[in-house]
Amino acid sequence: MKVYLAGPLFNDGERGTLSHIAARLRANGVDVFVPHEQYVELEGLDAQRVFTTDLAGIEGADLLLAWLDGTQVDDGTSVEIGIFSQLCRREPNRYRGIVAVCTDLRMLRRRGLAPGDGINLFVAGAIESVGEITWSVDEAINAALRRLRGVTE
Repeated sequence: MKVYLAGPLFNDGERGTLSHIAARLRANGVDVFVPHEQYVELEGLDAQRVFTTDLAGIEGADLLLAWLDGTQVDDGTSVEIGIFSQLCRREPNRYRGIVAVCTDLRMLRRRGLAPGDGINLFVAGAIESVGEITWSVDEAINAALRRLRGVTE
């Protein structure tokens, strides 16, 4: 069971949150690909290396867990969602779908009040076409484990 963990990773807080989610999954026996863990040395880092490494991580995962917090979904996370949703649609027996988690109070306040709960509708549609949006880390971990075990309810 392997999860690709997508989300913003450009400051200590973002990396800390992703590391926390990864630790929770790993405690449940899940192998987790976390993009920021792949690049210990930033020297020599370029777009092609990041794309090649992260794409291999996406293609090798069984499930994508995407952290959506922020005023809008992170652009890299949106690309990862788009790629993985298409992999799921092409090979539904291979890939287990996408679980997205949004804990941002700005979105939680809108939940149920606006289509897409304040999340970009195209991104929300890509997620919901092969998975689900959750509203807490606990809910996301449980949904990911269910899907990895083949239980989609």
